[in-house]
Amino acid sequence: MALSYEYSLGSVRAKEKSLLNSADVEQLLACESVSQLCSVLSDKGYGEGKTIDKIIAAHSDGVWAYIKSVAPDFELFNIFIIQNDVHNFKVVLKGTLSGREWNSLIISPYTVEPETLKNAVENRRHSLLPEWLAAAADKAYETLAHTGDARLSDAIVDKAVMEEILNLAGKTGSEFLKEYFNSVIFYSDVKIAIRSSKTNAGKDYLVKALCDVDGFDKKGIIDCALKGSDSLLERLSKIRDYDCDKAIEQFKLSPSAFEKFVDDKLISAAKETCKHASEGAEPLLGYYLGAEAEKKVIHIIASGIRTGSDKEIIRERLREIYG
Repeated sequence: MALSYEYSLGSVRAKEKSLLNSADVEQLLACESVSQLCSVLSDKGYGEGKTIDKIIAAHSDGVWAYIKSVAPDFELFNIFIIQNDVHNFKVVLKGTLSGREWNSLIISPYTVEPETLKNAVENRRHSLLPEWLAAAADKAYETLAHTGDARLSDAIVDKAVMEEILNLAGKTGSEFLKEYFNSVIFYSDVKIAIRSSKTNAGKDYLVKALCDVDGFDKKGIIDCALKGSDSLLERLSKIRDYDCDKAIEQFKLSPSAFEKFVDDKLISAAKETCKHASEGAEPLLGYYLGAEAEKKVIHIIASGIRTGSDKEIIRERLREIYG
């Protein structure tokens, strides 16, 4: 029997109850060691493993298996998965050119088989890759092989995936996905520009790294970034689209406050739309984004425990959750 969104709606509303809630987060915060944190997560059935990374990986595998089992159109989720494809291409490229092992760095799920990536890189047959990635992959290979500039090589394929994400979002017919990923790409551009303004990356890098997206004045931002971080932040603080002005206020407090603002803004958008949707793919998309948000919360808590940070400091860094 063919799956339907009517079926997935009922299923995902029940599945949402397995997401972490505020009481769960407080219990995790109370852990005194990473091993205790692992035990609490395992006891909750979050995932199996003896380390945080293995537990989260196991949980992610379960999330994807569930989505595959209920999604009428699993290809819709390729908009998230292709980001793994680019990560995998980068590790294969760097591993191949440096002679280092890369198999252990592959992440899943993916739409491009690792063996295809290997063949494409080793034989420089980038036409084997998806059309959206092929040309950028060739340029990234050329850049890394002849200049050793890993940052620019990464930026070239990162821009390609950002452009494809915007393309796919527009084709889905989902206004939520279009607005969500416009915001994601906008803030990706902002982060690139800020980093570049502090490292004097140069105009060529910015042109090749920044992605065109609604509300982002690429030329104007580049001009300001080349003048330095003060000029750039002043320009960004005047942009109201995507609440950029508010985000920059947080950046001036600290980069971590900025990151938290952006993450909270994105998950809030998902909660506002997806939790109240009664049809279509949005409820399932919301569940996936909620599961991803949990991973950041767990990593922040684990990191705080490792560094011996005060519980209140850790709490301040925590992201909003979907559950």
